Amino acid sequence: MEQLTIKTTKNIEFIDITEKIKRIVKQSGTSSGYCIVYVPHTTAAVTVNENADKDVQVDILRKLSELVPLKSDYQHLEGNSAAHIKSSVIGVSKTFLVENGNLILGRWQGIFFCEFDGARERKVLISVH
Repeated sequence: MEQLTIKTTKNIEFIDITEKIKRIVKQSGTSSGYCIVYVPHTTAAVTVNENADKDVQVDILRKLSELVPLKSDYQHLEGNSAAHIKSSVIGVSKTFLVENGNLILGRWQGIFFCEFDGARERKVLISVH
């Protein structure tokens, strides 16, 4: 298992980690199999979406903030319930196929670490089989 350290700079942001994951897959020596990307945090997530146009990320974050506002009648006392909800909606893990030693992604797909309660130092765990 490999670990990435991600330093976020904003309360809510997407960070493209595609190339880092591809490099880990290559270095693993796995020819054919799968790669699991896991975020061990309750206020962060991982997603796959378009990485050619940054406006897609902006739109997703904006819509998530509309659907799950920072302030509401939440019961959780820490004040970060919106981050917990967004993490649950997006999810903390993704599984990818590996073929011929390469991570399989669609033409426009990228892998994004999703910060919902930053700025912080975060971990991403990667296991290639």
